[in-house]
Amino acid sequence: MDIKKTKKQKQIMQEKLNTLRAGVLGSNDGILTVVGVLVSVAAATTDKFTIFIAGLSDLLACAFSMACGEYASVSTQKDTETSAVDRESQLLKAAYQDELDAVTRHYMNKGVSKKTSTAIAKDLLDKKPLETMVRVKYDIELGHYLNPWDAAFASLFAAAAGGLLPLMAMTFVPGTVAKWSMTILAVALTSALTGFISSKLGNGLVKLAVIRNIVIGLITITIHYGVGKLF
Repeated sequence: MDIKKTKKQKQIMQEKLNTLRAGVLGSNDGILTVVGVLVSVAAATTDKFTIFIAGLSDLLACAFSMACGEYASVSTQKDTETSAVDRESQLLKAAYQDELDAVTRHYMNKGVSKKTSTAIAKDLLDKKPLETMVRVKYDIELGHYLNPWDAAFASLFAAAAGGLLPLMAMTFVPGTVAKWSMTILAVALTSALTGFISSKLGNGLVKLAVIRNIVIGLITITIHYGVGKLF
């Protein structure tokens, strides 16, 4: 019972991490694309309404684009997983010995003796054949698949939230110097946050990820400011 609970908890954690991953990617994309448009337009014109509409349009487009991309990506992964389950279900009927050999090799590769590996494989395939095969071959827990809707909504809202702070700073902060300063600060803070979260998810270096994201955000501002000034 404890083993079942552990497996279920592991799968639920994977689903949550996937949703969080989609949110981080969406937030990062929302920050960079929205600030890129905002800075380009603000460098070319001082009309607040034009800047706001341009930024808002890009924010909505980015959010929906990220959501659709995540939905398509995770749906493909889910389809691949269900297809693998169907394939293993057929193989258990048509090539049972090959499946038994595959499970035996799996445990032998872990250092278990051939005799013991064979005994384990037979016992597992007698009790839970399909669950065993998809776990051994594909590391899939039967009945637990990534949810494309969770990833899509996480990306949608995160992208919108990521671009919202720069949009508010650029359009509603009074004074030219204050407006640009607050926009740059908003980009730096939100970029640092996504860098921190992504490094934690990937067990990477937090400081490096935060600095990298901030630098990328500042480079984005610089490039788009130049583009706005050119035209």
